[in-house]
Amino acid sequence: MKRILITGGAGFLGSHLCDRLLASGNEILCVDNYFTGARANIEHLIGHKRFEMMRHDVTFPLYVEVDQIYNLACPASPVHYQFDPVQTTKTSVIGAINMLGLAKRVKARILQASTSEVYGDPEVHPQPEEYWGRVNPIGIRSCYDEGKRCAETLFFDYKRQHGLDIKVMRIFNTYGPRMNPNDGRVVSNFIVQALKGEDITIYGDGSQTRSFCYYDDLLDGMERLMNSREGFTGPVNIGNPGEFTMLELAEKVLKQVGGASKIVYMPLPQDDPKQRKPDISLANSELDWRPKVLLDDGLKETVQYFRHVLNA
Repeated sequence: MKRILITGGAGFLGSHLCDRLLASGNEILCVDNYFTGARANIEHLIGHKRFEMMRHDVTFPLYVEVDQIYNLACPASPVHYQFDPVQTTKTSVIGAINMLGLAKRVKARILQASTSEVYGDPEVHPQPEEYWGRVNPIGIRSCYDEGKRCAETLFFDYKRQHGLDIKVMRIFNTYGPRMNPNDGRVVSNFIVQALKGEDITIYGDGSQTRSFCYYDDLLDGMERLMNSREGFTGPVNIGNPGEFTMLELAEKVLKQVGGASKIVYMPLPQDDPKQRKPDISLANSELDWRPKVLLDDGLKETVQYFRHVLNA
């Protein structure tokens, strides 16, 4: 049994990670300030003898004793990270410094949930880990993109300077139950709009692509990375290499939900990447990981979740 700290533990991915690691027999300390996380996501765990919830903002130091740290704390959708961009940068950068300081003090292994956004609007396709990216440092998405890039810098400097045991994963688009219905992400947007009978909003001409990974596959990769061999730090891409246009995704959602929603087109936001697809050969070779859940199957579960949420 390990004592494991999960920052952002009441969020979409963090809460599922709490479930997963508790089921493996670990003791979980879930830390969240509820900016984008929700108590409802972890309510079923309150009272569990190996689960502890702490309301805390990672931009302030944390003094606890743990064996492993999963650093997931940061708003991850444009709607939320652009709401308070200064706080978003502080969460990524100061939060990383605080968690790395904690890991150094207690000699814990620490995993950083980084993002495919470090690649920006890429000129290389698909994106391998060796690609340095094409990021606008002063745009409306920069608080998230550059915050996560700086966090990666800090992780590797702590390793070089202090010998810290680090793991860095770059998360590509992920979806599934417990997504926030108002987070502005494309999967939740399309599903909620379709369930409400509203028009489905596509930004741009619908030809831009994303790769969608079901949360369960992603967390399997995350856990494998955390427990991978000593000396393998990453960064490693974790995502589904299946590539779909926004128009294809909208049509899949409409097919599953039914109804009379129409597709409408809006201008593309600033610095929105035109294409996104992970090269997962490193995850294949180092972690023996590949996604298993097909988009149609994952969407079915996600639609069912949102149907329940909207009818509650």
